[in-house]
This record gives sequence, structure tokens and C-alpha cells, in this order.
Amino acid sequence: MHLSTATWQEIEARVKSGKTSIIIPIGSHEQHGPTGLIGTDALCPEIIAKACEAQNDVLIAPTFSVGMAQHHIGFPGSITLRPTTMIAAMVDWTNCLAKAGLTRLYWLNGHGGNVATINAAFSESYVPYSMESKLCPFAHKISNWWDLPEINKFCYDMYPIGHGSHGTASEVAVTYWGYPERAVLGQMVLDPKIAPDGPIRDAVDYRKRFPDGRIGSDPTQATIEQGGQIVAKCITALMQDLAIFEQS
Repeated sequence: MHLSTATWQEIEARVKSGKTSIIIPIGSHEQHGPTGLIGTDALCPEIIAKACEAQNDVLIAPTFSVGMAQHHIGFPGSITLRPTTMIAAMVDWTNCLAKAGLTRLYWLNGHGGNVATINAAFSESYVPYSMESKLCPFAHKISNWWDLPEINKFCYDMYPIGHGSHGTASEVAVTYWGYPERAVLGQMVLDPKIAPDGPIRDAVDYRKRFPDGRIGSDPTQATIEQGGQIVAKCITALMQDLAIFEQS
């Protein structure tokens, strides 16, 4: 079930039946090199979550699609939030979902740069209950999709050379599976074939250090078929991880 296409009565009935968990895809809107889509970090968790919902009885929230991407705004099309803005928005989402009885909030993340702010938002949402010595009625969990059980190894085994850390072959493959009409981008010839590695700092330094936006990757390896394999693997891993969270 998708929250956006459900009715309020359906959500109320679902909660009354004891189904109180919701998967929230969360990511970023930032450049992913010449062959990667700007929305990759939001699209990957969204694609995985929707594929999971197609096979399982889970509830999927709208995608929280803009995150912490300040170091990418030297590239046209990238959008970022300030940490305080993102935290405030996440707390508002949390309070609304919890008020509806959706008290197990599973945030499926697609952007490593979000992690610190997501955890800060969790803490911010718990503070009022801690200060008043009240038991918080909801719980959060963050899972990076690539850190789901066995996924990281699966991706590195698939791309032992040039997987990289930004504009990676695996994330590009997932988006090509979700949007196969964009897979033609993979026919580009990139120079260098494998992008340089290095630290991530401010936007100006990033653009100077990584001129085409990639970090350590050769995403031209990515195919639609490989993306489908990764998504299929993620569905099983996601359901396992969600079940553990629901029982905690």
C-alpha cells in the first residue's frame, strides 16, 4: 500500500489491525556524474521500496527526496537543505505519522551525506518525551539500502573494479532498472574511465577535485539487468531488516 494513494479510512483500518510500520524512502537531489540521474539517491530507495511493496504487505510513504547535498551545488540541478531545515521537516513528518498510529518509522536511506542529520532528527523527535520522563510512542530506524544484509558485498562482487563511492555502478544500475529509457546514458565514454578518489568538502572544492561529479567510479558498467538483480536482492534483505525492527 502507498500512503499517497490510500484513503484515510484504509490507513485507520490498517493501524487498527496492528500494522503500525511504514517505510519512508529518503535521499537527496544531487548530481551523479554524466551517466547518473540527479535524483539517484532518492530514486534508489524509492525504487526498492516500491518493488518490495509490489510483493509484500507493507506501507510506503512519499519519498523524502531532498536532503543534505551542499557539496554538490556547484553542479546545476542539485538542491540541498540546511541541516536545521531537514531536521525540522523530519520531526514534522514523524509527529504526523505517529499521530495516525504509524509508530514504527523505517527510513530507507539512499544518501550517505544524510546519515548525521537523520540521526540528529531522531534525537530531536525523542527529546520532548525524554524531558518529560514519558515513554515515546514511536521508534525510528535508518537503513542505508546498500547496507542491508549482504547487499554491499553483492554489489562489490558485481563490480570489483570501479564501483566507487559516488555515481557508483550499483546505484546507477538500480535507476536504469527503474527508468530503463535512461540507460542509454551508459553508452557515454568517460574520461577518465574510473574517476579519482578524494575527500568531500565544500562545493567549490568538490567541483575542482571531481570535475564530472563522480568519485572513484566507472558507472558505464551499469546495466538494466544488473539493476534488477540488485533490487531483487534488496527486497529480501529489506523484509528481513524490517521484521527485526518491528519486533524490537
